[in-house]
Amino acid sequence: MSATYRDALRAALLYLVLAALWLQVSDHLLSRFFDDSRELTHWQLINGYLLATISAALIFLARARLCGFLGIGAHLRERHSDRERLRQAAAVFDCTREGVLVTDHRGLIVHVNRAFIEITGYRRDEVIGQQPSLFKSGHHPPGFYQAMFATLEAEGEWSGEIWNRRKTGEIYPQWQTIRVIHDDSGRLSHYVAVFSDISAIKDSESELKHLAHHDPLTDLPNRLLFSDRAEQALASAQTHKRGCALLMLDLDHFKMINDSLGHNVGDRLLKAVATRLQALFGPGITLARLGGDEFAVLAESCPQPAQAAALAQRTLDALKEPVLVDGNQLFINASIGISLFPSDALSAEQLLRNADSALFKAKSSGRNGYALYTEELTAHAQQRVEIAFELRRAMEQEELRVYYQPVHDLQSGRLVGVEALVRWQHPQRGLVSPAEFIPIAERTGLIAEIDAWVMQQACRQMCQWQQSGVVLAFVAVNVSSRLFARRELYQQVAQVLHDTGLDPAYLELEVTESAVMDDPEVALEQMYRLRELGVRLAIDDFGTGYSSLLRLKRLPVQKLKIDQGFVAGLPWDEDDVAIVRVIIALARSMGMQVHAEGIEQAEQATFLLAQECDLGQGYWFGRPVSADRLDWAKTPLIG
Repeated sequence: MSATYRDALRAALLYLVLAALWLQVSDHLLSRFFDDSRELTHWQLINGYLLATISAALIFLARARLCGFLGIGAHLRERHSDRERLRQAAAVFDCTREGVLVTDHRGLIVHVNRAFIEITGYRRDEVIGQQPSLFKSGHHPPGFYQAMFATLEAEGEWSGEIWNRRKTGEIYPQWQTIRVIHDDSGRLSHYVAVFSDISAIKDSESELKHLAHHDPLTDLPNRLLFSDRAEQALASAQTHKRGCALLMLDLDHFKMINDSLGHNVGDRLLKAVATRLQALFGPGITLARLGGDEFAVLAESCPQPAQAAALAQRTLDALKEPVLVDGNQLFINASIGISLFPSDALSAEQLLRNADSALFKAKSSGRNGYALYTEELTAHAQQRVEIAFELRRAMEQEELRVYYQPVHDLQSGRLVGVEALVRWQHPQRGLVSPAEFIPIAERTGLIAEIDAWVMQQACRQMCQWQQSGVVLAFVAVNVSSRLFARRELYQQVAQVLHDTGLDPAYLELEVTESAVMDDPEVALEQMYRLRELGVRLAIDDFGTGYSSLLRLKRLPVQKLKIDQGFVAGLPWDEDDVAIVRVIIALARSMGMQVHAEGIEQAEQATFLLAQECDLGQGYWFGRPVSADRLDWAKTPLIG
């Protein structure tokens, strides 16, 4: 037991004894006073009253001391409660993940917590007595700290982002709150700073910003960042009176790699191409991936078309080397469109549009090459937009027509079939060439709708011919790659045959070799389903695609059509002669008919007949005409 509690106990006992004595004395005196007051002398009364007074005084003092001791106990309990609260606050102070730093009024560090040590790397004994300027990063100008202390003086608190330095020397960002502490007299006693390390947040922000402006696959700038850099480059070029060039690059036949080897291989190929192009270009050239297999190159100092053309050729040459992906040697070519600043365009947006137009020209010219933008291309692009709009209207206004080109048996010269071809009878321009609107229909997706309409018209016309006694073995209809890729083609053909009543054996569907090779497995499935309907199948433009004999053997086709590009050089071009002979021999060995198109001269027909080609078609036999103008009796002489 402590001395304080012993003293309190003694005071309590004294109080009880004196209280009992007071009761006895007062009782004695009062009883004597009331019972026999005459026997008491004057002196005895005075002594009795004096004793009672002294006893009362002692009782009062003892009671006061006892109450005082009892008050000390309450104070002790309050102090004990305060100590508990301080211990809890100290635990929170030491366990919080935010760093805490306390300085005195002079700005000297007097206390730090565990999180401070973990964040900064400093030990407690290394910072106590030091000033917080020990952690300065040099990232902020003097005005930053002046504004901070001005806010503290005016408002008593400051919060904000600040960059400090760890013990290792690393500069890092933190979010910090500083508060001024005053004592009971209102004088400044301490500063308390609470801060958290926001490096992870900053890294996340930086990563999100990077992702927003870069392609996730190749880590090249994306279209957004490329456009921004292009605008800055053009502004600088305009100021310094220099030229720039924008090259838009598109990989040729990339879809074939995706479809045949898978998208994972395609992605790795794109990364390899990006790496190769990055190694090719030096400072002053920005490379970006705009999307898919399309890249853009901005040369900031390229005043002459010849320089841009040389850069494009160097790019094409760099891509000729095979790329090794998963043990496969992949060969890839590209087409490039070039637009120049300031001769072709004055803004990044227009420069991109013009380069895209030039790219279209490069692809139309046979791919694996480059083309420069010209005013002629601008007019051509505007014309394409107008034709696309008018073509939609033409379908609604029934301006399209179906023409038929005769197909003859080369041995007998007899007309045995026709090919249905679409024509556009424009109300103002007259008959529009297919070469003008078919490519646009393919780009806009209208070609599938046009093909379906032609099929409906051709089947209906074949039924009418049969009813009138005309004997034809087939009517051939072209199926574009867009229509052929649709899963519902089978139902569409079946519906047309049902609606028109045509026997499927009289309908021949021509599919280009490239359409078949775009997705060979889907093509195989599609062809077998069409064969189940009973229709005939032919591979059009054979020799221009990338067929393998293994795939060709599996296709359920009855006919190969030799592309007119190989027929044009017959019988004088040795290469064309060799190719045609191989195609005919191949078809013969696989039990297929051979059909040559584009025959315009008797010598070509004679050569093909000598090579045992079965069927022929071209201007030598007859041009495409409307159904009512076909000459059934015409039999050209061959040989």
